[in-house]
Amino acid sequence: MRDPRIDEYARLLVERSVAIQPGWQVSIRGTPLARPLIEAVIEQIARIGAYPIVQLAFEQIGGPFAREAPLEVLREPAPLQRRIWEEVDAFIAVWAPENAREGADLSEERRSALQQMTAVMRERTMAMAAPWVIAEYPVHSMAQDAGMTLAQYTQFIFDAVLLDWDAEAARMRKIADAFDAAEEVRIVGPGTDLTLSLAGRHGAVDDGHVNMPGGEVFYSPVEDSAEGVIEFSEFPAVYFGQEVDGVRLVFKSGHVIDATARSGEDFLIKTLDVDAGARRLGELGIGCNPGIQRFMKNVAFDEKIDGTVHLAVGNSYTFTGGKNKSAIHWDIVKDLRAAGSIYADGKLVQQNGGWLL
Repeated sequence: MRDPRIDEYARLLVERSVAIQPGWQVSIRGTPLARPLIEAVIEQIARIGAYPIVQLAFEQIGGPFAREAPLEVLREPAPLQRRIWEEVDAFIAVWAPENAREGADLSEERRSALQQMTAVMRERTMAMAAPWVIAEYPVHSMAQDAGMTLAQYTQFIFDAVLLDWDAEAARMRKIADAFDAAEEVRIVGPGTDLTLSLAGRHGAVDDGHVNMPGGEVFYSPVEDSAEGVIEFSEFPAVYFGQEVDGVRLVFKSGHVIDATARSGEDFLIKTLDVDAGARRLGELGIGCNPGIQRFMKNVAFDEKIDGTVHLAVGNSYTFTGGKNKSAIHWDIVKDLRAAGSIYADGKLVQQNGGWLL
């Protein structure tokens, strides 16, 4: 018998996260490991009178095609795949990898080609031209990465996603209002003093939309505004199955002019050199989910940790005013709970993870 929390989760994704309407065509992507949630999502879509377009793969990043296809083929989606990405009305992706390090075996060239292939989908999602959500399903690989049993990890997921999202929306709206009214944000902490501009930009409140779990307020900073240094000393940065520990970025006029790391520095530099936009900020995010208190090596959760911020180098969200374009979007989390401050136009608004609004 299916866990009733899975049905509640599926209703949340279908009715709130993407608000599917009758007649819609809905892309559903995932692995067979997520079958219970995918089946529940399909049932919810069917009851509405919409059409699920299901695409399952053994690996969610890379896979045999990404490893073996000629680069010129890998860079372009198949014509039928392109049509799906261009024509569906909504996207639901269920993250359930068999191996938490999927994609780590791909060369930088192949990772870049894979990003180019999905550009047509990314353009629609980053502009919110079609509603989308990425959801987490509990699997052994991610539980092991988090240092949990599968039962513990399953409970952790449900505690993070099955919240009163209307109440969370109201709470996060107050946070967004403080930053919407400000032009300059300053982040201060050990080894960190970074300023950036939000002038003319508006924030988005992820109250159970876009990512599940939700629980963040995020912005697209003015592209040439970042000045100073930030050290991500608390947690490793994880991207394409690779871990980079102790990332330190120095910004001038919005551009990363120096990047170092305690380990994985070569990967960091190669990723930042993918294209012209990879060394600029695409996002400032503020973690607000009260159900997430610990680092999981899973950015979908980690960027929502209450009392953290995250910066993404690379592509920005156009629906929040962003103009930076890149093949990458790499979220890196900074923990401010032990010793950190956020200022909005010079006013202290958060200290050691606690709000002063």
